[in-house]
Amino acid sequence: MSHKRRLNGLYVITDNNSTPSNKIFSQVKEVLEGGATIIQLRDKKSSDEVVKQTALKLQELCKDYDATFILNDKIDLAIELQCDGLHIGKSDYERFEEIRKVFKGIIGISCYADIALAKKFENLGADYVAFGSFYTSPTKPDSNIISLETLSYAKENLSIPICAIGGINSKNLYEIMRHKPDMVSIISDIWNSNNIEKQSSFYKNKF
Repeated sequence: MSHKRRLNGLYVITDNNSTPSNKIFSQVKEVLEGGATIIQLRDKKSSDEVVKQTALKLQELCKDYDATFILNDKIDLAIELQCDGLHIGKSDYERFEEIRKVFKGIIGISCYADIALAKKFENLGADYVAFGSFYTSPTKPDSNIISLETLSYAKENLSIPICAIGGINSKNLYEIMRHKPDMVSIISDIWNSNNIEKQSSFYKNKF
């Protein structure tokens, strides 16, 4: 099955604080056991060589579970390693067309609350777009909070899959799911739980 056909379900993102190097592989395995379909490596602190080695191992682990591996921001590494996917934010918007020409995998874009921007990138070849934050996020406490209606507008105006991100947890998930995103991205509420596999299974079952 094409990875692009698997852009749905539970999308879990690693975090330097919550998934330290001595635990990341065992933690990601628990998430995959629980049913996560997409794993993103988001490492803002390590050297490129460390990120490269981590990415290689995580990509293999995801392959074992028929899951999709996404690398955050590290464009050149994603191309070199032929990762399943790459996720980029506003700092790389201007490079999108260049990236799309050379990277054959999935490309996801953070569009925050901007539907018009998401439509632009859809037309340029983005495979999915992410919107948020919808709630105060422990990972990005300074993020702007956007309306849940953004998801509904996005579903009406876009043809590519949509990911909801930002402060989502088991208590507010029902509000998000009412708007039928294709993917829900979770960080803190999974990694900080007492049972990562069980918590992942909870989210997976909502799809």
